[in-house]
This record gives sequence, structure tokens and C-alpha cells, in this order.
Amino acid sequence: MADEVADEAAGDAVEAVLDQWRRECPELDFSPVGVVGRIMRLSRLWDKEIKGFLAQHGLEPGEFDILSTLRRSGAPYELTAGTFLKASLVTTGAITLRVDRMAAKNLVTRVPDAVDRRSVRIRLTPEGLEVIDRVLPLHLANEARLLRGLDADGRTELAATLAELLTSYGDVPADTAR
Repeated sequence: MADEVADEAAGDAVEAVLDQWRRECPELDFSPVGVVGRIMRLSRLWDKEIKGFLAQHGLEPGEFDILSTLRRSGAPYELTAGTFLKASLVTTGAITLRVDRMAAKNLVTRVPDAVDRRSVRIRLTPEGLEVIDRVLPLHLANEARLLRGLDADGRTELAATLAELLTSYGDVPADTAR
């Protein structure tokens, strides 16, 4: 099985790096580079592809993240800034700047929290809802395109493997973290 995987990946750039290392340091196990290197290369390639796709729709990745987070929160499509901070691990300043830019584009608005007067909720505007509902299906099709090298079973297997690895690092939903 491992030989089959190596044979299938023989043509990629990471395999060339591995071949060089194996030649120079045959006593070392470079198999982790085969996984980590490929994930890192895919991350950079996909990041560039996704940024380009979103730019075609007048969005930055952080803006799309906020729109999609608000949309999946359900009506009335609003969350506190603190919820974004916990979910995204970005600074308060970064959230504030991003929300300012999105408010200027009329994608979100700030609404005083009815329960906690010190808190502000970020809410999708009707225009923001229209944008996310229009772009989301296109984004999903673009992500499917990025995975075109895998069949459905391969996607399922890869997703499970990556989820297992992320969980081993404690990457669990904020509401279930200990």
C-alpha cells in the first residue's frame, strides 16, 4: 500500500525533494516530509486559488469568513465580536478593522446587544446576506474543483485522516473545548 502511494505521488515536487534527501542522508527517515511538505504546498496553492476566486467577487478571505460565519449562525445572522475572536483567533483590532471595511461595503452592521450594553453584535445586512447566498455555492464548486484529483471515497478518507490529526492537536469546536 505504501509503495502504491509513493508510486502515485512520484511526479510531484515534494517527491523530488525527498529523493534528494534520501540520497544525501539515507540514514534518516524523511517520510514526514512527504506528508507535511505536501500539506504545506497544497495550503499555499489553495490559499492563492481561493484568494483569487474571492477577489473576483469583491471579497477578501477574512470577509468571506465573517459572512459565512454569520450566515451559518442562523437568523438573525448576528454574533458578538467576542464570538468571532474565539472562533478565529485573530486580534480585536483585526476584527474591528475587518468589520469596519465590511460595514463600509454595507455587508454587515453593528447592533447594540440588548442584554449586555457593553457588547456589540455584528449582523449581516440584506446586501451581505445576498452576497453570501450568491457566492457560497460558487465557492463550494471552486473547492470541489481544487479536490478534482480525488474521488468521493478519497475525499472522505482524507477528510477523516485530517480530522484525526487536527483533533490530536486539540482543534475542537470552542463550545466543547476543555
